[in-house]
Amino acid sequence: MISACDDGKAPVHENALKPTVVTEQVTHDTDDPAIWINAADTLESLIIGTDKDTDGALYAFDLDGKIVNKVPGLKRPNNVDIAYGLLLNGVRTDVAVVTEREMNRIHVFSLPDLKAIDNGGIDVFTGETERDPMGVALYTRPADSAIFAIVGRKSGPLENYLWQYRLEDDGTGAVKGTLVRKFGKYSGKKEIEAIAVDNGLGYIYYSDETVGVRKYIADPDRQDNTELAHFGTTGFTSDHEGISIYPLSDSTGYILVSNQQNNTFMVYPREGQPVLLAEIPVSTIESDGSEVTAVPLGGKFPQGLFVAMSNGKVFHYYSWKDIAERIKP
Repeated sequence: MISACDDGKAPVHENALKPTVVTEQVTHDTDDPAIWINAADTLESLIIGTDKDTDGALYAFDLDGKIVNKVPGLKRPNNVDIAYGLLLNGVRTDVAVVTEREMNRIHVFSLPDLKAIDNGGIDVFTGETERDPMGVALYTRPADSAIFAIVGRKSGPLENYLWQYRLEDDGTGAVKGTLVRKFGKYSGKKEIEAIAVDNGLGYIYYSDETVGVRKYIADPDRQDNTELAHFGTTGFTSDHEGISIYPLSDSTGYILVSNQQNNTFMVYPREGQPVLLAEIPVSTIESDGSEVTAVPLGGKFPQGLFVAMSNGKVFHYYSWKDIAERIKP
């Protein structure tokens, strides 16, 4: 059974999954989460999330949803993603990269301490009339561990909407970004915010809101800007939002896409044809961003954790075990 939610917009589903954890509130408006796995102790892993406002911030939450760190003073931080082992001063460093929309740049922070390591930020979409960075996803190339940031914006051209930057040491131990590719179709109907990368299979997915999900090769050296798939074109109430990829093996698993105005997540196979497998109602309200890990994180999350932004200045943590039970075999 479905009833109207408090704001009169998206529906509330009586059979919606309940979160295992709801985080403490941020100050303004949560938008996008990422998950950092602590290799030394997985129970000390963190959820990194944005608070989207002119006086915004980047937050770190523990697995109980408590705020454990915060980077204030960011000008409308939108999306965030994480990569492992960026080589800086000869040391492998885990990083979080966030778009700072009102400053037309991305920021790079070391993990887990959230220390800025980019000399004040990396400008993006330089020379363009339409800049306003929103979405970001990080690709780590298996062959050489090179790390790339794929950045989307509030609006842009119908071709080459996304720009891809290689992240590396500038010679002083700080991170610089070098533009290596422009690619990606855009319908022109709304915006492109949600971007996700399948590192194992080498694909980029992004949500062309109200239109569908588009798929491309991730490695810029392949010099292949062909659109490989365009799916999720039906069944969405309005916006296509957060994209998360759950691996079952090296080549199998699931792609979850937020059906924002229906308070559900659409599930597609990671392999083969992107046919809809399930639509899972959740307790999050109009979720913009989400992320998932298959790494077991203690008794609460024995098969991994799925995190989604929700209205109310919070993020919801779900046990993957509960989600898996709603997906057809």
